[in-house]
Amino acid sequence: MYWSNSCCSHPREGESVETAVHRRIREELGLDCAPRFLYKFSYHAPFGEIGSERELCWVYAGRHCGVAISHPDEIAATRYVTPTELSAEMAAEPDRFTPWFKMEWQRIERDHLSEILA
Repeated sequence: MYWSNSCCSHPREGESVETAVHRRIREELGLDCAPRFLYKFSYHAPFGEIGSERELCWVYAGRHCGVAISHPDEIAATRYVTPTELSAEMAAEPDRFTPWFKMEWQRIERDHLSEILA
């Protein structure tokens, strides 16, 4: 099992990224919040002999009040960690995290964490 960001998906045909973000937050986490766009990036992640993945990722961050109710067909496990705990875990055990989440977190931590925590 890999740990990753809270929610991710692809827009449906004809659906804007913004609409897809709100839809997937409701579907995966049972939340209705107003995430804010941070940045986008592309990545390529090889998976040994299995193949590789190339993605264009739009990164959003938001806050919510209440408890997330994860959809069992979408999410195997959830947990809350502080930014400090996350950074320490990623440094100590990087193979436990998805490639895109490691890339996202580096930039979030460097460029956006102070505004997210404000």
